[in-house]
Amino acid sequence: MSRDTVPIIDLAAGHARRTLAEVDAAWRDWGFFQIIGHGVDRHLLAALRRQMRAFFAQPSDAKRAVSRSERNPWGYYDRELTKNTRDWKELFDFAATSCGTSAPRWPSALPGFKETLVDYYRACETVAFRLLRMMSVNLGMAPNALDRHFAHRHSSFARLNYYPVCANPERPTGLTTPTKGHLGVNHHTDAGALTLLLQDAQPGLEVFRQGRWSLVEPVADALVVNVGDIAQVWSNDQYPAPLHRVIANSSAERFSAAFFFCPSYETIYAPLVSTVDEHHPARYRQINWGHFYAMRTIGDYADHGEEIQISHFRM
Repeated sequence: MSRDTVPIIDLAAGHARRTLAEVDAAWRDWGFFQIIGHGVDRHLLAALRRQMRAFFAQPSDAKRAVSRSERNPWGYYDRELTKNTRDWKELFDFAATSCGTSAPRWPSALPGFKETLVDYYRACETVAFRLLRMMSVNLGMAPNALDRHFAHRHSSFARLNYYPVCANPERPTGLTTPTKGHLGVNHHTDAGALTLLLQDAQPGLEVFRQGRWSLVEPVADALVVNVGDIAQVWSNDQYPAPLHRVIANSSAERFSAAFFFCPSYETIYAPLVSTVDEHHPARYRQINWGHFYAMRTIGDYADHGEEIQISHFRM
């Protein structure tokens, strides 16, 4: 496994202990890896890509007819902020079922759109549970120890991303936001437990490691996996949530589809008992996921000052 590129791990290799060790090393070192042999049907991935392109190719009025809002987070949006800075992207957020009083919104003019997206959501859900159990084992817990946070009405959602051609892309070398141009998505960590991402052939995703940005080169039909803030807290900083971003491009558009694996809103999380001892005290206070996520996402729509981060709960 190269130390200079994001690892690629075959989940179908049939070597359970070796795979567990590879996953553990990748999350400790990179926070990212790519998986092949994940079991998501390639025909479903191809159908998802077709539906994604069809949706974003619609006229603006058609897309905005299913716009999301602060009241209902499901649907289309093209003005999202990250680090209080406008991202150069369009998106469509969805879930497989209603969550609270918010129901997913679906365009009526695209046959098979809802069915394909729900099938992709369910396929990613299966992969995410498998990875969650690997995480649990690697952190010294029973395989199903973390399932209870997701078994009843988990708050996971998926997102289609479209990055149009950008006339003035900017690629800061460090952890700064653009001053004259744009990034596709500004640098951030993911708030949830795990993220799965399907890339297209156009590179764009970068991860910050050892003081520099490294490109996550696309691998055909692979899923990119990264840990989020919840995993960092559970692991007591053994699995740091990686900073990542998406660069804008002046000559090519880009598409991707993300699945954010998040627990039920009632979940209270803190360092797992298996990660705490007299030499490794707990580094975080307890956090309520519903409150944390509500405060984290309020900045998607307007500048409300500093975003809430898990660092605010550090001991």
